[in-house]
Amino acid sequence: MKMGDFLKHRDLRFKPKDPKIKGLKRIEKIDFSGNIFISEKPSNTDMVLVKKGDLIISGINVEKGAMAIYQGDEDITATIHYSSYEFDEKKIDIDYLKNFLRSKKFTEVLKEQVIGGIKTEIKPKHLLPLEIEVPIDIEEQREIIKHFEIQNRKVEHLDSENNHQLDLLKKLRQQILQDAVKGKLVPQDPNDEPAIKLLERIKAEKEKLVREKKIKKEKPLTEIKPEEIPFEIPENWAWCRLGEMAINRDGERKPISQNEREKRAKIYDYYGASGIIDKIDGYTHDGEFLLIGEDGANLRMKSTPIAFKAKGKFWVNNHAHVLDFVHPITMDYMENCLNGIDINSFITGGFQPKLSQGNLNIIPIPLPTLSEQNRIVTKINQLMTLCDELEQSIQQNQKFTQELLQVALREALEQKN
Repeated sequence: MKMGDFLKHRDLRFKPKDPKIKGLKRIEKIDFSGNIFISEKPSNTDMVLVKKGDLIISGINVEKGAMAIYQGDEDITATIHYSSYEFDEKKIDIDYLKNFLRSKKFTEVLKEQVIGGIKTEIKPKHLLPLEIEVPIDIEEQREIIKHFEIQNRKVEHLDSENNHQLDLLKKLRQQILQDAVKGKLVPQDPNDEPAIKLLERIKAEKEKLVREKKIKKEKPLTEIKPEEIPFEIPENWAWCRLGEMAINRDGERKPISQNEREKRAKIYDYYGASGIIDKIDGYTHDGEFLLIGEDGANLRMKSTPIAFKAKGKFWVNNHAHVLDFVHPITMDYMENCLNGIDINSFITGGFQPKLSQGNLNIIPIPLPTLSEQNRIVTKINQLMTLCDELEQSIQQNQKFTQELLQVALREALEQKN
């Protein structure tokens, strides 16, 4: 039968300020699980009407599951990117229809029957003329969905296990870094030169660069108090503040013209604090340096590493710190260290967290000997490579699980009368 045999489109369309829809709330979005989110914010887009019991379909994301039955008592609206339908309960079981719309079978029917294909989104003119095979007996439709839901629960269990494994893997990565900065990842070598000697050489090298006017003289940092030390470290390590080791390059950013920005954008990779940020006045560097996000939610959530070593030509906006170090291996260690320690007490702001240069400089850093830094970095790289392989395996399992779900759905929908 055609979908128009059991679906009736509510084809009324209203301008945003039409008195007929004044005061009505609107659908802000329908997620892929079929949850409806209602908003009171107005929209400048033309609107459609939605009544209780209507099937609401997102024209853009229907194949991903963005559809729902509206159960509210009051009429609401939705933008024209949605379509609203009454349906004949004697001809179609709504759960059967919703599962069909999520299936690859639906995609195949669209490709076969829509002349010219779907350019942007699925509209009623595409949906209603589609001819699909549906069991005439409504009870048979329900039996098919009951059978599918049994299979679906098994697949959902597998999917849940995959997600659990990814969560454990994320925790494992963090644990590796935490063990590394506490001196628990590799054995200690008593023959190593104490880290305090390395720190003295770093300070001497920085003083030399100041005398040569290659860097500016910095304000002295206060000594680390016992209450600032978050955990114990091996005997031949040393606690120091990040500003004692690092050379901050933030002040080297220079304003440049729009033409120069466009030219550099084609040459340099780009780094922002979190996500995509417009390429604004920035700083370019041809060597190695450490980039640290200055603001963004990832500072507190650590959804992504806050620091990473950049090598090559990068374009860095003013929402990120740029650090150099005297000893190259220190940079490798520092990348892992800053991603492994807890820096929440140095982050200010609520909705928009910020890590200022002043707070960055005073972060206490557990400094190993130079030899052990090398061993730590080598071990971390080995373990992270194994984690990457595990992650790829789990992601492949996730893909396989989704394929299983589609197979189960296809088998259910293709049962004969």
